[in-house]
Amino acid sequence: MKKIILVLIVLLLLIQFIPYGRDHSNPKVINEPDWDSPKTRELFMRACGNCHSNETKWPIYSNIAPVSWLVMHDVQEGREHLNISNWLHQKKNKGNEAAEELRDGEMPPLIYMPTHPEARLSNEEKKTLIQGLINTFGEDK
Repeated sequence: MKKIILVLIVLLLLIQFIPYGRDHSNPKVINEPDWDSPKTRELFMRACGNCHSNETKWPIYSNIAPVSWLVMHDVQEGREHLNISNWLHQKKNKGNEAAEELRDGEMPPLIYMPTHPEARLSNEEKKTLIQGLINTFGEDK
């Protein structure tokens, strides 16, 4: 049993040298959507901005592998699907899906919530953000 624990500790130390997930430089903000209100932007940044903008706040645990790998993957994937900081160059404009995903409870993901309590929105804030996203991006009918 001691041997297994020792091997796990050595592996944990060794994986810290894998560079993926350690670059926490945020790309430059190029352009944002024409938000319907400052409140919509504020709620979006609070609940969604860490993964869907170039203004990610990198928590301390995002420096420790293997958690850093998961965080980097989530941010890269989030920016790929919707990045409000690169709005002019957004290849896949999925802004109109943002309200639907929020309404359906798909975003923010449940795994994100325990470590980001600021992303928890009251029912009223959620309604306000959904309507603000519809006003900003439109809505699929």
